[in-house]
Amino acid sequence: MALDMEGSVWQALDQFRIELPSWGFANTGTRFGKFMQPAAATNLAEKFNDAGMVNQLTGACPTVALHLLWDLPNGLKDVAQVQELSSKCGVAAGSINPNFFQSQEYKFGALGNPDAAIRKQALDHLLDCVAIAHKLNSRDIAPWLPDGSNYPGTQSMRHRIAWFEQAFKKTHAAMSPSQRLLIEYKPFEPFFYHTDVADWGMALLLAKAAGPQALVLVDTGHHYQTQNIEQIVAWLLRAGMLGGFHFNDRRYADDDLTLGSIDPYQVFRIFHEIRNYEWETGAPVDVAYMIDQSHNMKGKMEAMVQTVCTAQEIYAKAALVDQARLSVLQEECKLVEAEECFRSAFWQDVRPIVKSWRRSKGLVEDPLLALRESGYIEQITKERAAANQGAVASYA
Repeated sequence: MALDMEGSVWQALDQFRIELPSWGFANTGTRFGKFMQPAAATNLAEKFNDAGMVNQLTGACPTVALHLLWDLPNGLKDVAQVQELSSKCGVAAGSINPNFFQSQEYKFGALGNPDAAIRKQALDHLLDCVAIAHKLNSRDIAPWLPDGSNYPGTQSMRHRIAWFEQAFKKTHAAMSPSQRLLIEYKPFEPFFYHTDVADWGMALLLAKAAGPQALVLVDTGHHYQTQNIEQIVAWLLRAGMLGGFHFNDRRYADDDLTLGSIDPYQVFRIFHEIRNYEWETGAPVDVAYMIDQSHNMKGKMEAMVQTVCTAQEIYAKAALVDQARLSVLQEECKLVEAEECFRSAFWQDVRPIVKSWRRSKGLVEDPLLALRESGYIEQITKERAAANQGAVASYA
């Protein structure tokens, strides 16, 4: 049995990859205040260096999600720098994330703005993201639209739906055959009466309208309290429309806490739903796992390594579910036995097996400890402290 457990975990970890967010290494913060960290990355080169270090320690993070305006303020002109940094640091450019929430023009929305000129500006930005992704061989363009309204009667929701459909169709038409458009949703914030893309159903309909290369992106923080995210995952899998995740954790709303810090069982349930689908169909699901967190209080490097290790351990637990036995118990409605079969995998201490997998790959057994002992944090603190001390508080 121990050999079977080890084999299942090793096989799972061999295929598990999770993308790092560039902005997770920079000074970010809460909605009310930003607390500067002396070791935070202050430019793109430092972000890539940090991401390369995390990948070197964990062996699971070969790509870095990039945010336009923050990471490539000059658009296509910055592609050469990204390519150079990718080669130097051993991590490639990953998903390209547009920015529709920072420009003053977007006060009343971006793709859903009543002003046609502003809608065109937003669409041009989205098309720029497609072009940059093409140059960087990045597959996924992952827009989150904060568009909405705060007061009843102040906007036509139906008109805005049409504008979104038009923009996503034009974006889809501009993509290469290998690219994907991942449409993210969020129920509220920054607008509180209505959000144009508020849930997975709206994102699904917009993706269907855009074209076959458009899918849905699930951010685990973008749901109402107690919402069953793994059921959403099941529906999207069934429809062939699950494109990826932004993983984080939450206690109340979109808290952007580190993965598994509040509810690791939820992450386990999500991973299980995907692995169960793969077991039933006999084919791997092409889902992009990405991290999207605000490391405002925790040290950024430590938090990122901790997150990746947590993701690996929970994914390893999901690999231990006896799918064949669980299927039989479900069909026989043996509730207690089925639940015990399911949750016993969650309670397994997989850390020794994960350590053995790391040894087999030539990786350090304890990435977080290795980071602390490497002197890397002390080094970047010394190099970046002055720049961070004089930094102006901004989102990223």
